[in-house]
Amino acid sequence: MLRSLNVSLAAALAFLGSLIAPATAQQQPLRSECLAMANAPPRAIPVSLRRVAAKPHEVAITYVGHSTYYIDTPEGVRIGTDFNGVYRTGRLPDVVTMNRAHSTHYTLFPDPKIPHVLHGWGENGQAAHISTRVGDVYIRNVPTDIRRYYGEDASGAMLKDGNSIFIFEVAGLCIGHLGHLHHKLDDTHFAAIGRLDIVMVPIDGTYTMSLDGVSEITKRLRSAVVLPMHRFATPLDEFMRLIGQQFVIDQRSERTLKISRDTLPGTPTVIILDGV
Repeated sequence: MLRSLNVSLAAALAFLGSLIAPATAQQQPLRSECLAMANAPPRAIPVSLRRVAAKPHEVAITYVGHSTYYIDTPEGVRIGTDFNGVYRTGRLPDVVTMNRAHSTHYTLFPDPKIPHVLHGWGENGQAAHISTRVGDVYIRNVPTDIRRYYGEDASGAMLKDGNSIFIFEVAGLCIGHLGHLHHKLDDTHFAAIGRLDIVMVPIDGTYTMSLDGVSEITKRLRSAVVLPMHRFATPLDEFMRLIGQQFVIDQRSERTLKISRDTLPGTPTVIILDGV
C-alpha cells in the first residue's frame, strides 16, 4: 500500500510540474540573437551542417518615403518605421515604430486598426524599453538623445533618451533603423546595438547629424547592406565619398529589396532604392 501511495504521489508531482514548466518558460526574458552573435566568439560549423541547413526565408524591405520603410517578414508581419500615417503603400502595417523628432516621424493618432504602436520615447523623462515579439520578429530599441525643437526651448539641453534606434530580428537577419539620430554613438551604444546586417541611415546632413558623423557610424557598424533615408537634397556621391571605398554602391529602379541571410552581399553595399 505504501508503494502504491508513493507512486501516486510521484505521478501527482509530475503532473503539477508539467503545468508549472510552461508558465516558467513563458516568464523567461526575450533573447536577442543579434547581441548573442555579436558577443559570442567565432564558432566552426561542420561542413555537413552547412549542407543540410534550411535556406532562410526572404524579408521584403520597401522604401515608402522620408524615413519610412516597410519590412515584411516571412510570416506576413508588416512593420512601418518612423510611421506618421502619411507615407503609406498597400495594406496597413501590423507594427509601427515612431520617434519624437517632429511630425514627420510620428503621429499621436495612428489608425486604430494598427495593433502594435511602439514609441521610441518614454514618459515622464524615462527612456523607452522595448523588447517584444510579434509573430516571427523580435523588436527592441536602443535609446539616444535628441535635440529640442520649436516650442520646446530649442536652445536648451538635449532631451535625454528622446529618440530610439529600433532593431528588428527576423529570419536570421539583424535589421536596424537609426531613427532621427542627433549625436555620435559611444561604445555602450554599439554594444547595445550588436550586429546589424542591414541598417537604415539618415543622410540629410543637417536635420539629424552631419554626413561626417553619420558616415563614421556607418563605417563602424559595417553592415552588409546600408539603406539611406531622410535624404532631402543630399548628393549621394558625397555620402559615398565619406564612407569610403570599402562600400559598393548599388542603385535600384525598384522600391522593394528582397533579401535573406544567404543573399547578403559579401562586400558592404549601399543599396539605393527608387524614391530615396
